[in-house]
Amino acid sequence: MFDLKELEAFVSVMKSQSLTESARMLDLPKSTMSRRIRQLESELGQALLRRESNKLIPTEAGKLFLHYAQEILDLAGNGRSALDELKQDVSGKLVVNCHDALLRPWFGPLMLEFMNTFPGLEVSLKTQIAPPGLEQKDGLCLWLGKEPETGMNCEHIGTLHQSVYASPAYLQQHEPPAHPSDLACHRWIGLGSEEQDGVEFWHLNEGRSKPSLANSRLKVDRLFMKVDAIVNGGGLGLLPDWSVSRRESHHPGGLVKCLPEWQGPSQGIYLLYPHGSLTRRAQVFLTYIRQSLPQEWLG
Repeated sequence: MFDLKELEAFVSVMKSQSLTESARMLDLPKSTMSRRIRQLESELGQALLRRESNKLIPTEAGKLFLHYAQEILDLAGNGRSALDELKQDVSGKLVVNCHDALLRPWFGPLMLEFMNTFPGLEVSLKTQIAPPGLEQKDGLCLWLGKEPETGMNCEHIGTLHQSVYASPAYLQQHEPPAHPSDLACHRWIGLGSEEQDGVEFWHLNEGRSKPSLANSRLKVDRLFMKVDAIVNGGGLGLLPDWSVSRRESHHPGGLVKCLPEWQGPSQGIYLLYPHGSLTRRAQVFLTYIRQSLPQEWLG
């Protein structure tokens, strides 16, 4: 294992080409600098420097070893910085964007728990409506849907499965669908542009089906508006099973699953964060999120 002080002396002399100048910059006696370089050369079994006139010139071995010596020093410096950050309080401002479907039933309460754990933290929480784009490179984001093309790290952390739901009142007035093809006869409530190309369903025995949803009279851009429209008898629509389960635990009987043996398209859940070094508060937040994921997302 190389001595970091010996590597530091060698790299400094390689840059200055002067033992005297390097000793001055490192605030060390010239004799100490010389001894450290001799010890490094002894460990390597090769001369790294040779004297020419009043300068120290690198040998071929010295030129080759310089790159590795600098990498070792950089790695050690990064390690020290990382350990120093662990000593720091988790404080300052944290900017987080979250898809609205995750905000009310899970992320909102979780964010309050996180802030109570770290009282020095200031959070700016925003609803993410449109998919993050290539221009979005800052802050942290929780997204639900297709994997976005973005200029950030995109980590898949879970999946939500979807089914068709209706209200009991709607099903009392309309014949429940027995097959996805029957959905063409029902009022369909859509969400944004996600279903403009149709919806594909899957059955264990019957395979895939992609029915017509021509009777889509209402399209909304927020999940809670879609839920409200379905609960109030506006028609049928796709909803995440997990979201319905959370709602039913507080408001039982408002939604009924239709076509229970048919699985709708799944939605991915993604954690987005910038490339490169992250602040201590961002690192702790990401770890907190990963450790708090609902078990249903991971199945």
